[in-house]
Amino acid sequence: MRTLLRLVPALVLAAPGLAQVPPAESPTPDPVLAALLREALAVHPDVQRADASLRMEQERVPQAGVLPDPSLSLGLQNDGFKRLEVGRMETSFYSVAFTQPLPWPRKRGLRKEVAAIGVALSEATRSRVQLGLESDVRRGYAALLLIRGQKRLLDQQAVLLEQAEQLVRTRYEVGQGSQVDLLRAQLERTRLQQSVWSMDTEEKTVLAGLNRLRQHDPTDPIPTTAQLGDLPDPELPTPEAIEGLSPELAGGRAGVKQTEKLLDLARLDRRPDFAVTAGLMPRGGLDPMWQVGVSISLPIYGRHKQQRAVAEHEHHRQGQGAEVESVRTLLRLRTEERTLQIQLLRRTRDLYRDGLLVQSEASFRAAMAQVEAGRGAFLSALEALNGWIGDQGAHLQTLAQLQAQHIALREAALGPTVPINGGSLASVGLSSGAAAPAASKSTAKVQGKAQDSGPASMKM
Repeated sequence: MRTLLRLVPALVLAAPGLAQVPPAESPTPDPVLAALLREALAVHPDVQRADASLRMEQERVPQAGVLPDPSLSLGLQNDGFKRLEVGRMETSFYSVAFTQPLPWPRKRGLRKEVAAIGVALSEATRSRVQLGLESDVRRGYAALLLIRGQKRLLDQQAVLLEQAEQLVRTRYEVGQGSQVDLLRAQLERTRLQQSVWSMDTEEKTVLAGLNRLRQHDPTDPIPTTAQLGDLPDPELPTPEAIEGLSPELAGGRAGVKQTEKLLDLARLDRRPDFAVTAGLMPRGGLDPMWQVGVSISLPIYGRHKQQRAVAEHEHHRQGQGAEVESVRTLLRLRTEERTLQIQLLRRTRDLYRDGLLVQSEASFRAAMAQVEAGRGAFLSALEALNGWIGDQGAHLQTLAQLQAQHIALREAALGPTVPINGGSLASVGLSSGAAAPAASKSTAKVQGKAQDSGPASMKM
């Protein structure tokens, strides 16, 4: 019996991933994550659609600067209705006329500039799609590492609970233990099986979401060698750098410039356009006739048309400017929130690594030593084990939420941060240890986010 009691702390210390905390930062990029990102960005339909929209806008630029199509007019003028008089009467002739519309100077240039700014808007939309897709892949990968880390905890927990059950069974058989301890050990092992099933389902769900992002079969495996703590913990960018990454800000500012060009164009629309006509009129055996002419459009309805268009674009420009400022202040707020959360989560991570996990392990070892000496209750040792497992799980959740904040910061997202959630660790899981600080009140899971991701729209 004493030999079995000595085995439990040794098994705990030998269990991989429990006594050793993975490093918080790894300078080497994860090749699995890099491959997932490359594959998703290369084949995802939303990216392909955004690329097609960009190419479509690029094709509009040369069109906008071209003159309007000319017109060709064919006609016949004849004296009388009895017979064809071309060649006999001077006023009877065939006519061929060519007319070329000519817009007022600078109109074509402005239309080309408006189309070119449309390319910038389409680039901002594509950038948002790419940033969103990359963030979905990163969140899904972090969720996969979180769940697999939790599954390793469950496996190690199962080993410890099996050893604990053997211990209390031996004590009970020699009359030094109680039946309650044996029943409690068996109960914890039964509860653990429920968590294993739940975790397997969570892993399959996250795998299906990741496989959708890279256009694979939902059941295709994704082997991983890294752990959650191996993901990089980059330096915090400045608010100005985040603003430079924001597709919404880039699209909004491009929209303001486009509206300014449209305003200039509306002002020029109050100027008349022209059309030049040249024609030839063959008269059979008589000398041919020719004509040239210039026509001018008359904007006589300018008060109700062109001036209204100028006022419309002026109001639009003012509204867009206000919206850009609103986006900028919201992005500053999200950046500040995420920066504060990252600082808090980093301190919490360090507290787990340098204090809580060490103390939890020491508490468990002390409790087992008391049981070995016959001066402690088994339930106290089991409670200490639960606390240590719970702290390990809470540490994993802290690492996951730290990744969620970093991903949202790189994404320059205007909405709340999407948390990275794993499975449930049942009775001896997270509820037994200190809970990780909440990074967001959102309840959406990363796999749902990945499955529902679509093209972002630029509302500017």
